Amino acid sequence: MKKTMKRIVTVLMALTMVLSMAACGKKKDATFKIGLCNYVDDASLNQICENIQNTLKSCETDDIKFEIIYQNCNADANLMNQIVQNFIAQKVDLMVGIATPVAMTMQGATEDNRIPVVFAAVSDPLATGIVESLEKPGANVTGTSDYLDTAAIFNLIFAADPNADLIGLLYDAGQDASTTAIAQAKDYLNKKGVKFVEHTGTNVSEVILAADAMIADGVDAIFTPSDNTIMQAELSIYEKLAAAKIPHYAGADSFALNGAFLGYGVDYANLGVETAEMIKEILVDKKNPKDVPVRTFDNGTATVNTEICKTIGFDFETIKKAFSPLCTKVQEIKTAESFN
Repeated sequence: MKKTMKRIVTVLMALTMVLSMAACGKKKDATFKIGLCNYVDDASLNQICENIQNTLKSCETDDIKFEIIYQNCNADANLMNQIVQNFIAQKVDLMVGIATPVAMTMQGATEDNRIPVVFAAVSDPLATGIVESLEKPGANVTGTSDYLDTAAIFNLIFAADPNADLIGLLYDAGQDASTTAIAQAKDYLNKKGVKFVEHTGTNVSEVILAADAMIADGVDAIFTPSDNTIMQAELSIYEKLAAAKIPHYAGADSFALNGAFLGYGVDYANLGVETAEMIKEILVDKKNPKDVPVRTFDNGTATVNTEICKTIGFDFETIKKAFSPLCTKVQEIKTAESFN
């Protein structure tokens, strides 16, 4: 009897050790290491990063933790590559690329090792070849897109000023996010028979010179897509454009926050939340990125800077009435450096 009891105790002790080891393994496996790289420090992209991190934090449980390694490459291609390689060396479970250049770099770096990549704020993931299709991205990459309805912005431009006959196109020619939108803008204006001028810049100083050239050209309005280079420079150009009575229409609410007349497009805070949900689906729910559809969003929100609206001579209530049939909603904002 004693021998039998001793054997039972031994078996129970062994079973306890096995279960304990399994539990430790589960806990270790449930801590997911994520490499998050932001392209540049601007209001929209920062909103995305903050909401990704906050949402993942709120999803944590006793068994599930997210360790986020945050980096910002500040639009430096060499630094971007180094950050991505460091993520690989640190054996992250998943990479998050904010904006098109980062997403493309991560895609290229993970073709062999198949580390999952989730992108955010990629304007045209199809044209850039990041995904094979929106429904079935293929490979190891998926994410959220802030695709811009360019025609919708131009409808707003001519709703505010039906007589506008010279439009300025302000963008960074090296930004993939601007390529499709600028081509669409030219097509729209050509079909409408309206003239346009183009001025580009690759940094703040060049964008300031481009804005000066727009003023000298006497443009009636300026269009910018969701271009991060111009976004960085908005605080440096908005006052001179407003003083010249030139409304600046752009593809994100952060432009309006930083002094443009109007920002039109997605809710970047919500985009960050949805990106975090996709990360959770891949890491926790074990979904394969190639089967997780790219998420797109309603582009129907027009954000008007009421201070600039007044400075350039528009009446906000008149503008709101003109814009309302063309938008999901019209919202107000005042100039600030960053979102609260």
